[in-house]
Amino acid sequence: MARRILLSALLLLLLPAFTLGAEWEIDKAHSSVGFNVRHLVIAKVNGQFSDFTGSFVFDTDSLEAGMVEMTVMVASVDTDDEKRDEHLRSPDFFDAATFPEMTFKSKKVHDVSGDSFKITGDLTIRDVTRETTFGCTFNGVVKDPWGNTKAGFSATAKINRQDFNVKWNKALDTGGVLVGDEVTINLELELGVKK
Repeated sequence: MARRILLSALLLLLLPAFTLGAEWEIDKAHSSVGFNVRHLVIAKVNGQFSDFTGSFVFDTDSLEAGMVEMTVMVASVDTDDEKRDEHLRSPDFFDAATFPEMTFKSKKVHDVSGDSFKITGDLTIRDVTRETTFGCTFNGVVKDPWGNTKAGFSATAKINRQDFNVKWNKALDTGGVLVGDEVTINLELELGVKK
C-alpha cells in the first residue's frame, strides 16, 4: 500500500516534466468546435462541426513555445436544422464539395499572462487564408482515472466571413441583412498525449 502511494506521488511530481514539449492530439469525445452568427439582426444562431482533428506541441512552463495545427471538415456543420446545414454546405457558403477543409496553423503564441494567452496563425476557409488571432485560456493538466494525461484549452476568435469569400446574404425590408458578417469561433478542447 505504501509503495502504491509513493508511486502515485512520484507520478504527480513528474507530471509537469512529462508534459514539457509533448505532442498532443484532440480527444474528440470531450471537445467542441463551435460558432455563432447574427440572424435577422436580432438573434444569434449557434452551430458546430463534428469532424475535426488537431496536433499540438506545448510546454506547460513556456506556452510561447507552443504550436497548433487543426483541420475541420466543413461538411460536418450542424446547426440543428438540416435544411440550413445543406445550405451552409452549398456554394453559397462553405462550398464543401470544392473546399472540404478549413485549417488553422499557428505562427506564434504571445501576450502570455498566467493561464491566458493569444495564438496568431493562418486560418484558411474556401482556400482563402487570413491571419487570425485566438484569445486562449490554458485550463490545466490532469491525470484521468485510467492514468491518461489530459490537458484543456478554451479559445475564441472573431472573423468577418466576407474576408473568406463566404458572401451569401439577403437584405431585409426593415434594414440590415439576414445573416451577420461577424462570426465568433469557440473552441473547447481536451487533449491527450499523442501515442
